[in-house]
Amino acid sequence: MEWYLYLAVIAAGFGAGFINTLAGSGSLITLPLLIFLGLPANAANGTNRVGVLIQNLVAVNSFHQRGMIDVRGAATLSVPAVIGAVVGAQIAVNLNEQMMRYTIGALMLVMLAVILVKPKRWLTGRPEALESRPGWMQMLIFFGIGIYGGFIQAGVGIFLLAGLVLSVGYDLVQANAVKVLIIFLFTIFALGIFMMNDQVRWDMGLLLAIGNAAGGWVAARMAMEKGAVFVRWLLIAVVAVSAAKLLGLFDLIF
Repeated sequence: MEWYLYLAVIAAGFGAGFINTLAGSGSLITLPLLIFLGLPANAANGTNRVGVLIQNLVAVNSFHQRGMIDVRGAATLSVPAVIGAVVGAQIAVNLNEQMMRYTIGALMLVMLAVILVKPKRWLTGRPEALESRPGWMQMLIFFGIGIYGGFIQAGVGIFLLAGLVLSVGYDLVQANAVKVLIIFLFTIFALGIFMMNDQVRWDMGLLLAIGNAAGGWVAARMAMEKGAVFVRWLLIAVVAVSAAKLLGLFDLIF
């Protein structure tokens, strides 16, 4: 590649790491770039996980240093998510993505409506719900989210935030801290599946990781300093843009 393309990959990784840590869908930046640079879609999907893994490792460390992560809760919810991610990654190795993109775009529009209609639920959480262990319905929800995260990374952070806030009871800042730990854990296994199928391009993956790590580090500190209101507005913007992109609205406009 030309030297400026290396910089472009790192810059895309930074943007994705920042957005992923505060909301989700940062992979909508990196996946198209990797495909533009010549990687097949499945290899781009696998290569993208290298940056995601490092980004979440950095974000987990940042949140942990501030005592923000509910480790026990994250560990419990990670079990079904990891199992789901292994299933999703196996599906992703050979599956066409087009129908999934439209389905996800529609789901994000529904989620955008939920965020706008009931803002208080996202800002304050439900502390009383956190005192009880996750039930079978919550475990099933996170298994489903894990399948999606293993299949294609883009947007999984938004679905995890929705599950952690609306189903489990965290506020947005707490949910972000738990989210990055869950994604870190299931990405280890999903990346392994792509590696076994020779669908990881390590040179580009490590370049992404440099940018992702820097973006995740900045975003984790911003989440803790700015609070849930800031994160909610960023989430609204990211969900709206992601839905438009997945549904092909940008192609109609431009």
